[in-house]
Amino acid sequence: MGELTHFDTKGNAVMVDVSEKEDTERTAVAKGNIAVNQEVFAKIKSGTMAKGDVLGVARSAGIMAAKRTWELIPLCHLIALTKCNVDFVLLEETHEIEAICTVKTVGKTGVEMEALTGVQVALLTIYDMCKALDRSMMMSNIRLVEKTGGKSGAFYHD
Repeated sequence: MGELTHFDTKGNAVMVDVSEKEDTERTAVAKGNIAVNQEVFAKIKSGTMAKGDVLGVARSAGIMAAKRTWELIPLCHLIALTKCNVDFVLLEETHEIEAICTVKTVGKTGVEMEALTGVQVALLTIYDMCKALDRSMMMSNIRLVEKTGGKSGAFYHD
């Protein structure tokens, strides 16, 4: 780590040149939570939200966002993802939903940003679909929990 790679010698923002890097299998897992009120939690859990299957739509949105990260984050590379999953854990005691995005590729650069983008958009989709019943929902704890592959090796957090 140590050195910021998205700046040239003059301090200008640049897309990192990865052309000389070796292709390796790369994975990333990101997580984040959204806290909702009791009514929204119950409706999501039972699948009775008026707008439909909240977690199913959020899953699709997260996957779509991960695939399009390069269009959202200016210096990200276009990456051919070989796997992208978005899963959810319902935390009954705190009325939170944890989103987990797992992304994989074989390539020259990592997929951390894709996993983080997938989690964030999945949580935003939950907010969008439930805001009529709870505008005080709060997203938190969005973080990279695992990264493997590449020159810097593995990273684990949690």
